[in-house]
Amino acid sequence: MNEHLRHYLNLSSFLLGCVITFISCMGFYSLGNRKPALINAIDNRIMDIMFKIRGARPDSGKIIIVDIDEKSLKEIGQWPWPRNILADITKNLYKNDARAIGFDIVFAEKDRTSPIYYFKNLDPSITSQIPENILSKLFNNESMDHDSLFGQAISMGPTILGYVFQTQEDGLKSDTELPFPSSMIKIKPDNVNFQDLCLIPAYRAVVNNPLVSMAESEGFFNVSTDDSGTTRQVPLMMIMDNIPYPSLALETFRVGMKIPALTIQASGKIKAPKIPILGIYIGDKFISTDHSGQIFVNYRGPVNTFKYISAIDILTKPSLPVIKDKFVLIGSSSIGLFDLKTTPFSKSVPGIEINANIIDNLIKSDPFIYDIYTEIGLTYTLIIAGGLVLSLILSVLGPLAGGIGAVIFFCASITWNYYYFFLNNRVLGITYPIITCAGILLIISIFNSYREKKKKRYIQKAFSHYVSPDVVSQLLKNPKSLSLKGEEKELTVLFCDIRGFTSISEKMDSKDLGNFMNDYLTRMSQVIMKNKGTVDKFIGDAIMAFWGAPNEELDHAVKAVYTAMALKSELNNLENICKKRNLPNISVGIGINSGLMSVGNFGSKERFDYTVMGDNVNLASRLRVQIKTMAQPY
Repeated sequence: MNEHLRHYLNLSSFLLGCVITFISCMGFYSLGNRKPALINAIDNRIMDIMFKIRGARPDSGKIIIVDIDEKSLKEIGQWPWPRNILADITKNLYKNDARAIGFDIVFAEKDRTSPIYYFKNLDPSITSQIPENILSKLFNNESMDHDSLFGQAISMGPTILGYVFQTQEDGLKSDTELPFPSSMIKIKPDNVNFQDLCLIPAYRAVVNNPLVSMAESEGFFNVSTDDSGTTRQVPLMMIMDNIPYPSLALETFRVGMKIPALTIQASGKIKAPKIPILGIYIGDKFISTDHSGQIFVNYRGPVNTFKYISAIDILTKPSLPVIKDKFVLIGSSSIGLFDLKTTPFSKSVPGIEINANIIDNLIKSDPFIYDIYTEIGLTYTLIIAGGLVLSLILSVLGPLAGGIGAVIFFCASITWNYYYFFLNNRVLGITYPIITCAGILLIISIFNSYREKKKKRYIQKAFSHYVSPDVVSQLLKNPKSLSLKGEEKELTVLFCDIRGFTSISEKMDSKDLGNFMNDYLTRMSQVIMKNKGTVDKFIGDAIMAFWGAPNEELDHAVKAVYTAMALKSELNNLENICKKRNLPNISVGIGINSGLMSVGNFGSKERFDYTVMGDNVNLASRLRVQIKTMAQPY
């Protein structure tokens, strides 16, 4: 029976694991391309850990960050600076042969520090006192207008200005505030229109002042964050009014590499409502993106990975050979300007450094690639293989081996993902199969625990018919006690048998005798157990019972005497039944004795009983005999 139960338990556990595995596969299929927020968050945290394990990687050395830092603010003054200062910085960069300059700043308003702005806003009573020829010279002198000076400096070389997209409708949209370029972007295949692309949409753009917008190109510097506030994916393109626009990092790289056009590679399959993007061609260089034109940034390291030069140094040092042929990004690391972001490496990184990482990814062609089809195939493989193997281990070897197997599976999956995919710049989430196997471990362990308890209850109930329920309970609590060892204890033993049983049995056939004895022994045993006694064995018509083991009973002798009195009362009830059934009357002999006895498991290694032995046991048996021959019926 035990083997049958064990086989059934193992089979049930394995089948349960198979069912969970199947349900998990169906659940993953129902998700499609959508990943639940919790699973995505865990995938991202695993990726962050992998970044930190991998550590910093060397950058290309072709990017310089001109930093509007605390040192520069202390020397020049608070932000925003007069734009003639920015004009001088820009000129000095081009004098030192910068490859391209990208501004991670938007200059949306006029420079109110310009002298021309001051004169134009003077009270008419004051300007009327100034000769017209002098006013004309002032108003027509470009050096008096800082925006014009800055615009002229920008036009000296390949400059890319930054702007910001507003993605939420705010009612401030204007048809005149449009960024550029748009004519430099193509699309493949030719039968796809821009409005069909699955790009992130924008409502309006916060663009630069027209006097400043003398740059070769412009690009947005919006960066997206996940639910934890960390920047992992960044759009290379966004769309507004059915026209795609490039990011600041993308345009800075394109202009610096003198590449004339960008080409969006869309999926050849038309999918409603939008067509997913496969990547972007920058000349002949193909950069893979996700379906909405975003890349996973391959961060080079923590903050200050790239070379920083203070803006004040650009102003005060005419010769800076380090600038030659470099991509230059101008932005701020000052805490007071609040342009700080969170990356997998650091919680506070200047936003300009994220753009530096993107450009460096484009230079080395190594941004992370999100391969959704490989992820889907890997997920199904891990769910099925891991789920079935773990279910088999749990059903055959138990929860400890299953737990060890689950830990090995988790560690092996993450390690394989790290070495085979992450270090090869591929992003694959493995949280879903890990959660599945964790669920299998938990559910099957609970199921096995429930079945094991049920099995123990079955064994306890079954063996309680053969030995005392107290003995069974003691063995279940302490299986080590199931050995051929006894101990000496102060106990009380009781013997009870039917007087003249031989003559009584001769007056009944075997069936009636069996029914009579079953009824008699059941009644007597119930009385003994009700009084905390342990029914040791049935010896023909005799019953042997004892008190004080396996459970401790301090008043075991008193309980035995009370039991003897209760047996007399039960015997009277039985005699009334015997009269109704025309059965012979019965009387019993009872012997009780207390003293030191050996109690425990006695017998052979193959078959033994939990019983008591010793002289005091024999004395109780002899007392019973003497009562039978000398005393009146009890």
